[in-house]
Amino acid sequence: MSSRDYYEILGVSKDASKDEIKKAFRKLARKYHPDVNKDPDAPEKFKEATKAYETLSDPQKKAHYDQFGEADPNQGGFGGFGGQGFNGADFGGFGDIFDQIFNGGARRRDPNAPRQGSDLQYEMSITFEEAAFGKTTDIRIPKEETCTTCHGTGAKSGSKPEQCSHCHGTGQLNQEQNTPFGRIVNRRVCPYCHGTGKIIKNPCGTCAGTGKMKVNKKIEVKIPAGIDDGQQIRLSGQGEPGVNGGPSGDLYIVFSVKPHKYYQRVGDDVLLEVPLNFAQVALGDEIEVPTLYGKVKLRIPAGTQTGTKFRLRGKGIKNVRGYGQGDEHVTVKVVTPKHLTDEEKTLFKKLADIGGNSINEGDESFFDKMKKKVFKAD
Repeated sequence: MSSRDYYEILGVSKDASKDEIKKAFRKLARKYHPDVNKDPDAPEKFKEATKAYETLSDPQKKAHYDQFGEADPNQGGFGGFGGQGFNGADFGGFGDIFDQIFNGGARRRDPNAPRQGSDLQYEMSITFEEAAFGKTTDIRIPKEETCTTCHGTGAKSGSKPEQCSHCHGTGQLNQEQNTPFGRIVNRRVCPYCHGTGKIIKNPCGTCAGTGKMKVNKKIEVKIPAGIDDGQQIRLSGQGEPGVNGGPSGDLYIVFSVKPHKYYQRVGDDVLLEVPLNFAQVALGDEIEVPTLYGKVKLRIPAGTQTGTKFRLRGKGIKNVRGYGQGDEHVTVKVVTPKHLTDEEKTLFKKLADIGGNSINEGDESFFDKMKKKVFKAD
């Protein structure tokens, strides 16, 4: 056996944590285990790493090693495992780590222990107003429920599941292998009970022994006021049923908000564009503006430019978490008329003359010039 420094063997510093030491050993164990690595020097390197880990993972042995080194009379050698192999009682928890390294990283689990059911997700399409004000509605979702005939046991009425005689209810079968370094136990799912630890000789006719049945369940959903597109809510216990008496999973409702014909939403604010004519912005006006809460009057000052914004406080959307309420922002857009009567054309020409502008009768861009020069529109 090499007399290299244990910290050097594992590739860790002297102040390495227990988790760092364990992680370093797992990496070396995977690399040099004789069942994996067939190089002639692999067994020696594996044994060397094992000895280093067995010492440094134990606080008392580590303290002795740090003080006396490998020559410490109280420090046992590789035989310190007590001849009990890798699963011996004196091995200091090596059974757990080898389960993780050589059995897919999974710890041994009681197949009959209660387990929570799976979560479900449902996408709900709602209108702009429903998102703003909320509502209560019903949905139907396909899901599994505990069988009402066998109450989840999977066994026919008058019978019950029996313990698997092959794995004795553990759901796993052990395969032992003796190596020069001790005994290694490999665990695999019992093929007779498929890991459940139970055998159902008389399956339920309703669920065919699964203990579950497909239903189209009606669920009440309370849409919170202020919910936004892409946000979700959780309905506790409305997911798939649990196993072995475990709790049901949860149902997540993800909302998809339909776009509105006039409004746009930014956070909790509502945006609205209002078209106005030349006379309204030039002379000023009082108009009615739609909001989510009904129409309100808005005064347009004389000389208002296109693109001017007005804010209507508190006319936005209530914050879904209760943090106040947004505003409505109204943007003015000056609309250029496309079809003018002869009288309207005459009036516009007079207006241009008053402003000192000459008019070319065939100039199709006249009204664009009016918009830019007379009303200073954007």
